[in-house]
Amino acid sequence: MAPDNRPRQPSSPLGRFGETIGRMAGRRTNLALLVLLAGALATGPLSFALGSGWARWAVVAHGVLALGIVLLTPWKSVIARRGLRRRRAGAPASVAFAVLVVVALGTGVGHATGLLRTLGPVTAMQLHVGSALVALPFGVWHVLARRVRPPRTDLSRRTLLRSGALAAGSLAAYGAVSGLVETALPGGGRRFTGSYERGSFRPDLMPVTQWLRDSIPAIDAVAWRLEVRTGHATRTLTMADLDRIARPIRAVLDCTGGWFAEQEWTGVRVDRLLDSSRSRSILARSVTGYERRYPLADAGHLWVVTRMAGEPLSAGHGGPVRIVAPGRRGFWWVKWLERVELSDTPWWWQPPFPLT
Repeated sequence: MAPDNRPRQPSSPLGRFGETIGRMAGRRTNLALLVLLAGALATGPLSFALGSGWARWAVVAHGVLALGIVLLTPWKSVIARRGLRRRRAGAPASVAFAVLVVVALGTGVGHATGLLRTLGPVTAMQLHVGSALVALPFGVWHVLARRVRPPRTDLSRRTLLRSGALAAGSLAAYGAVSGLVETALPGGGRRFTGSYERGSFRPDLMPVTQWLRDSIPAIDAVAWRLEVRTGHATRTLTMADLDRIARPIRAVLDCTGGWFAEQEWTGVRVDRLLDSSRSRSILARSVTGYERRYPLADAGHLWVVTRMAGEPLSAGHGGPVRIVAPGRRGFWWVKWLERVELSDTPWWWQPPFPLT
């Protein structure tokens, strides 16, 4: 068959106009998704880190942004199908990014509604966070490989109105979902951080969790000693020393795995152990090497705890001694404590979340 050498007919003005409109709509959708994903990436760690009432606003903002992404999914699916038909290099990485975002959205919604709490040995919250972290490098690559350069025409009154409509739609969707969760779904019993109650005042029912690679150590409570360092002075305390000056406290352990439990603890306030007048932070260290640094202002609110519900702490729950930090999330509650000390290093001179 002879090749068709006939000159191609130029596309009609209407066809070119349609293609231009399609490119503009695609660009604006991508820009909106980029803003929403960046916002979700910022509010997610905030809701994870805060243990006080401020966490509620971070959780709400995170949910609103996530539902905004869901609302844009139909438009993005059209753009994605068009891109896949072009067979561009790097398409598998873009597909992996999309799949991970879908997993993060699905597990996040499942946890928030209470319809998906666990999947085998992991919680929906752990999958939500894990898939978001794995998606991050794919997302950075996707943005750099397919850069969106918005022209000035995108900064128009119409674009502002559309952005407002998207924000209003996201807020309305969040309100509707929240109302449904509170009245008809199992997620209505969540704490303001988004966590579910597990084992309050029943230590035997409270989950046993560790931070990342920590495993439960075997510690002889009789031979155990707590090292207390204040400047150049160091002293050691036994369990009996702590029990003699211990007092009860009720506090909520809110784990980043998606659960919380309120318990009656018995322990000693850190400001009774340390004179914090000439230092910049308090360092608590576990026998596993795990450590966290606290502001000096926390000295009157941190506790070195030896008992829960009147009984010695089990190994899984941090025994023989752990830190109890009311108002802070679980990764601040250092288990298997071996040392507390004053430090000249500021408390914020550490990763916001432990890396190991």
